[in-house]
Amino acid sequence: MMDLGPVPWPPPPISTERLVLREPEARDRAAFIELYASPEVHTYLGGPRPRDELERVMPEVPGRRSGSFVVDLDGAMIGHLMLRRATEHQCSAAVGQIDLGYLFLPRSWGLGHASAACAAALDWLESVLPGESVVLTTQTANVGSMRLAAKLGFVEVERFWAWDAEQWLGRRDPLFN
Repeated sequence: MMDLGPVPWPPPPISTERLVLREPEARDRAAFIELYASPEVHTYLGGPRPRDELERVMPEVPGRRSGSFVVDLDGAMIGHLMLRRATEHQCSAAVGQIDLGYLFLPRSWGLGHASAACAAALDWLESVLPGESVVLTTQTANVGSMRLAAKLGFVEVERFWAWDAEQWLGRRDPLFN
């Protein structure tokens, strides 16, 4: 994966009714470690990373790169959202497309935060790269992520087998959303 290309970065914070999407900061490091060490978060992502390893290797300001947003609720990080151009992928239909990825802490699940944050990020993307399609990959077993993809307007392109599970690739074309 690589960054978005000729997009001014970082953008000003993006606000929704309840959330702010902003550039990562040093104060987010503990939340990034919690996110990547969480067995619940990584149920469909190959399992969590060991906390002690994350403590050693996590940079002072994690996730600082073009297309990387912290999802902030009331001044605290609850998730990480990434928009990156797919330079390689299990499915050739995704190569060259912008890929949406997201992780949210379990305490924020089921409250509409992922939907609001992803919709805001996709709106921002449309404003800076008009007409770009976006892809999203998730395991078909991840019911919550499949529901979110449908709510955001992603439609199935193909299913494939990877990482010992059936995967789903969806695409969202802004002209049709």
